[in-house]
Amino acid sequence: MSGNGKNAPVLIVGGGIGGLGAALALARKGIAAHVIEQAPEFKEIGAGIQLGPNVFRMFEVLGISKELNKVAVFPKGLEFRDAMTGKTFVDLPIDQRFYGKYQAPYGVIHRADMLQVIYDETKKSDLITLTPSQKVVAIEEKGGAVLARTESGETFSGAALIGCDGLWSTVRQIVVGDGKPVVSGHIAYRAVLPTEEWPKEYRINKMILWGGEKTHLVHYPLRRGELFNLVVVFHSDRYEEGWDTFGDPEELHERFAQKCEPVRMLLNKVNAWKMWVLCDRVPIKEWSKGRVTLLGDAAHPMLQYLAQGANMAIEDGVCLAEQVVAHDRDYAAAFQKYQALRYLRTGRVQTMARVFGQIYHAEGVVRELRNQILSEWSAQGSLDMEWLYGHQTHLPRIEAVPMPKQELAF
Repeated sequence: MSGNGKNAPVLIVGGGIGGLGAALALARKGIAAHVIEQAPEFKEIGAGIQLGPNVFRMFEVLGISKELNKVAVFPKGLEFRDAMTGKTFVDLPIDQRFYGKYQAPYGVIHRADMLQVIYDETKKSDLITLTPSQKVVAIEEKGGAVLARTESGETFSGAALIGCDGLWSTVRQIVVGDGKPVVSGHIAYRAVLPTEEWPKEYRINKMILWGGEKTHLVHYPLRRGELFNLVVVFHSDRYEEGWDTFGDPEELHERFAQKCEPVRMLLNKVNAWKMWVLCDRVPIKEWSKGRVTLLGDAAHPMLQYLAQGANMAIEDGVCLAEQVVAHDRDYAAAFQKYQALRYLRTGRVQTMARVFGQIYHAEGVVRELRNQILSEWSAQGSLDMEWLYGHQTHLPRIEAVPMPKQELAF
């Protein structure tokens, strides 16, 4: 199936945000893509994700900003509170000053809504083929083609192949072969509640994070204010692969027993939790082999403390498509340049995500020091994230992304 030769489609293994985003980025450059997804449908599980100014520039490149803005929420501010005392020590408005600095908005969105927008756009393209219900188990380069063989016995052929199959990537084991991801010892529980079930005093269009000792929780509105997203994280020895397992409320409440009353009250509003074990990997600089490469979590999985997993995957796709064109579809050369341009940026995010996890979960004197330093930065009106949110020279320059006008009624 598919085809051979330089103009054959690029095979993409995995139809999540990274895979469909890469297909769309290639199609925008006139390059055919064939996305192979093991699930029977192209859909996402999960809950809310955060969208930094850096990814809004990429949405402009992909031509999906207008549709995403219809389902995203644009918080008016960021608060960081101490989960032990309830005291607020960071209160930053996401306002014209923020926009003036980064020239793009900050948003939050339901993961399923984001994928749906990208999926709908791929369906409009004659250059994109979508094949569900096929699990790729083996790949090989043969002559002028890359072959992908599936569990059901199908074989797909393309000019190149991109592994977008996530944290537990099959393609990564073929390309890199470094075994299982690193288990962090942190567990995340997530829940999404209708706004009418969310406490009135917290129906605020802000992203609020409560940092506690070896714990934190974060909440913000979704779907134009129809829902509230709640994620809690704590240290635990439990280990289950995947991220769609029901959690143990008893363990959750035990970990938060010593936190302030507002935190415990918020947790009591939820009676069904999904959990996942947080994992990442040590950064690497080589994730390509010939005409096969990796993208997103398959290349550089990261802890969620900087909320950049999906953002980095979208950046990857745009960068990769640019290099395929720049190298006139010499895929081996393009993939080498793509990883060379990306590995330090993604490695920095992987590393700093671990650091931010330590900041959120600080204990004792370190927790007090965290509160003091962040309070000082907040008083100055800025937490400088230019390295993350600012323009990257290896990505297309978008001078400014319009700030959406939005008012939520809770």
